[in-house]
Amino acid sequence: MSLGTDPLEALEVPDGTTVEEHDLVTDGDVVVGGQSTVEFGVRGRNVVAGERVSFGGDIEAEGDCRLDLMSDVSGNVLVGKDAYLGERVHIAGRLMVSGDLDIGDDVDIEEGFEANGWIVIRNPVPTLVFYFIILSQLLRLGEEDAAGELAESLSGESPKDPLVIPRNATVSDDAWRVSTPAFIGSDCRIHGNIRAREIEFESDNNVFGSLRARDDIVVGSGTRIHGDVTTRNGEVRIEEGARVLGDVSCRDLVLEEGALVDGTMRARGEMRIHRDNLSRDAE
Repeated sequence: MSLGTDPLEALEVPDGTTVEEHDLVTDGDVVVGGQSTVEFGVRGRNVVAGERVSFGGDIEAEGDCRLDLMSDVSGNVLVGKDAYLGERVHIAGRLMVSGDLDIGDDVDIEEGFEANGWIVIRNPVPTLVFYFIILSQLLRLGEEDAAGELAESLSGESPKDPLVIPRNATVSDDAWRVSTPAFIGSDCRIHGNIRAREIEFESDNNVFGSLRARDDIVVGSGTRIHGDVTTRNGEVRIEEGARVLGDVSCRDLVLEEGALVDGTMRARGEMRIHRDNLSRDAE
């Protein structure tokens, strides 16, 4: 978590994240900003969702799961430790909790629930709001060390970076739509077109969809894009060994040695091809 900035200011997909049979799967935590729609099921370590988040499948959390006010899950929720459900949360399936259950008013669990620990009925403080208020106060008081310790404690023992979906996002088999930048790690397998302010991939990803951004797009080495790559105002950089199985349209285009584009390349400005640390310009 970066101190002094909004933790939900970008779509961040950590290394090794995959889409498997309509489930979004990661080894680390999952954090979803308020009023977002995730049409996949979700599997991760801890799962935290803000207010009015909608999930299109099951949630499986190895650790804790927290769903804030008016969130909706169309499947089951399976929790390895503790669960926290805010007011008017709706679960279409069954809730299974290995630890304690903290539950708010008017929660609707259609197929019932089971908790092995304590069950407390109240209205828990929204998780993301609570965390951000505490972090903001610590930073305002200049207590950066304390804020850093809190941020580290929120990530728990997981060595993996969290999967972060920003507010008002839509994530589905059809498209991943955010109004923020999107950063994707390495060795990810993603289904759906990606729409973001800017897009950056690291290495060896496989994307079954197109990329579209307002600003720059970076296709990391060894990454394969099964679709078009389009930016309105920015530069497209396709790194060594990457392949685009579609057209590329941009302001400026940079191709590293070994990069492949199967379709048409259109650059309104410069087109540069880098070979052995040298570059040549083409109109």
